[in-house]
Amino acid sequence: MEAAILCKDLKKHYPDVKAVDGIDLEVGRGECFGLLGPNGAGKTTTIEILEGLNTADGGEVRILGLNWADSERDIRERIGVSLQETQLSEKVTVYETLRLFRSFYRRGRDPEELLRGLSLDEKRNARVGKLSGGQKQRLAVACALVGEPEILFLDEPTTGLDPQSRLQLWEVVTGYRERGGTILLTTHYMEEAERLCDRIAIIDHGKRIALGTPKELIAKLDAPHVIELITEPALDEEVFSSISGFHGATRRGEGWQLRVDSLAVSVPQLIGIVDGRGVRLETLSTHAATLEDLFVALTGRELRDA
Repeated sequence: MEAAILCKDLKKHYPDVKAVDGIDLEVGRGECFGLLGPNGAGKTTTIEILEGLNTADGGEVRILGLNWADSERDIRERIGVSLQETQLSEKVTVYETLRLFRSFYRRGRDPEELLRGLSLDEKRNARVGKLSGGQKQRLAVACALVGEPEILFLDEPTTGLDPQSRLQLWEVVTGYRERGGTILLTTHYMEEAERLCDRIAIIDHGKRIALGTPKELIAKLDAPHVIELITEPALDEEVFSSISGFHGATRRGEGWQLRVDSLAVSVPQLIGIVDGRGVRLETLSTHAATLEDLFVALTGRELRDA
């Protein structure tokens, strides 16, 4: 694929932290690419540099084959940006806001069409300050889309939204992707990344620690199933090594997360171990392996902050 977004050895350092520490990314045209990681991992700093809102301390950035130093106006005409927190004038109506953003571009989409497409037509004449959180977020995305961008940057677009509003925004993103648009999405919701993204880069402490399709990344666990358990008193990790199809354990809170081949085989054996050592089983749950499980296995901590 031809690269729509390219960065090599991207760096951004502050006195007390290396926010971005040598990240390489290549996003193909027409691709939905996700940056996945917890708060403070470096996702927002990375996307701000790619959007031209922040400057790198080192590395190379090219957007649609152009660089920000020489082609800022041309790049801004061809991208749309929805920030993690978009502050719009609360006294202006929804339609006036969208029409204002449309005026910033030489070409673009009909504001009326976008209002219908993002289910905001009934709020056309409502002031922005009267909108719900989900409606404000959809309006922010509409403002990002009104210039008919070739690339759409979305920085944690569904954080804090209720499930219905999150699903509505997912539909908007999917529709844009189906029309050939390129998307760079940051999120700490693993379900969002698995559903929307063609490929994902997992970022932690300013570094890229994994890259691939959702299926490729989950396969890195070497086990399709996960068992989570808490016992009192806690068991030592070595007691799990006798379980058939066992691929490793990671501490998770007060308990353990075990990666196994077969639940039908491993769960009875695990219960036998618990009974044989005379400890009390507080909780036990199972699920199919996910991106969050991979992150825990790679870093030893949660993908999403508590």
